[in-house]
Amino acid sequence: MAKELFSLAERIKMLREKSGLTQTALAKDLGLTRSGVNSWEMGLSVPSTAYIVELAKCFDISTDYLLGMEKTASVPIDGLSAKQVGVLMEIIQCFQTDNKREYA
Repeated sequence: MAKELFSLAERIKMLREKSGLTQTALAKDLGLTRSGVNSWEMGLSVPSTAYIVELAKCFDISTDYLLGMEKTASVPIDGLSAKQVGVLMEIIQCFQTDNKREYA
């Protein structure tokens, strides 16, 4: 079985940064302190089940994806042309091909 690409801590940080949120802003959205979010991102603690659900809602992802159980993520394509979607698909296929070679 291949090694997970991201730990829960790394995934929370990546999703937060991708959403343009600071630790303080995410903490406020969740009713926490910034140090609580920082502890998650540093791997010093893990979110409770309730916060896993809230994080999934906040980032518009599944809890399985957040926990690393689901290997796929969705990418919103609203407002993109068919050509732009095609380019994205080509890029994804290119990365998948490179990864197959790297892990072969």
